[in-house]
Amino acid sequence: MSPILVVLAAIVAIAGFVILIYNGLVMKRQRVNQAFADVDVQLKQRQNRIPNLVETVKGYASHEKETLDAVISARNAAQSASTPGEMSAAEGMLTASLGKLFALAEAYPALKANTNFLELQSELSSIEDKLAAARRFYNSAVQDYNTSREQFPGSIVAGMFNFEGREFFDVGVEGREALSTVPEVKF
Repeated sequence: MSPILVVLAAIVAIAGFVILIYNGLVMKRQRVNQAFADVDVQLKQRQNRIPNLVETVKGYASHEKETLDAVISARNAAQSASTPGEMSAAEGMLTASLGKLFALAEAYPALKANTNFLELQSELSSIEDKLAAARRFYNSAVQDYNTSREQFPGSIVAGMFNFEGREFFDVGVEGREALSTVPEVKF
């Protein structure tokens, strides 16, 4: 066998190996993008239900303006967030403010019995379950992608073709503090 054929075979083998790694990274990046889109859809559904919930509560607890304003403010912050880190922190704050809103409902038996409120609360609970599943899938896809782009030889291919790392969907320190704080209900 001539040395030229050996060198040519080695070049073809290396090129094939790089192509396999590249395609694997592209596939994993697309999985992350699709998972993020799933999270985004659930977040939008959740955000779209909140104005109806606030309007329902206003009818029963109009003097609880501070709590209602906090929910709307958190919703607006969540809608304006663009990166996974910003979105997860904003959603953590939104979850905390919704917790306060639901705790507030405990003080108003007529509100707790309102079918519209109960339906919205049930819808939000269902969306929360779907959102939790979508977040887990997204974080799993990010972990798989980031691991593939950081391990050798994927790190070489990722560096050559500018495959950037992705952020996990984590509520962060502020979000964890907000979620761990027990809502105050004042009468």
